[in-house]
Amino acid sequence: MTPRQLLALVLLVAGVAALLLAAVALVALPAPYQRLHALSPASSLGAPLTALAVAVATGPGRAAVKVLVIGLLLAVGGAVTTMAVARATVRSEGHEGYESHGDRGGPEGRERRGEK
Repeated sequence: MTPRQLLALVLLVAGVAALLLAAVALVALPAPYQRLHALSPASSLGAPLTALAVAVATGPGRAAVKVLVIGLLLAVGGAVTTMAVARATVRSEGHEGYESHGDRGGPEGRERRGEK
């Protein structure tokens, strides 16, 4: 086994382990916000590590670059998707004080809620 194959195997095992751990946590955790926390490592760590393993295994070239771009898009897109699902969950549960334009509880947000 060459060093490149060994590195690809280590990256693949790490990526698959992160994905499996996230899947188990997704099934085991009861609340929606806890499930979102379980999905974050899968999208930001598991998928990019797996893509990196495939890129290392294919060697230098166009295919490796394409796989790395896909891994980067998965990492960025996963974080954005997690935030969007969290906002939709907050809105559907009717939590007050959380607005779609990033209210962090400043003076304007307190005025809107009738607080001083």
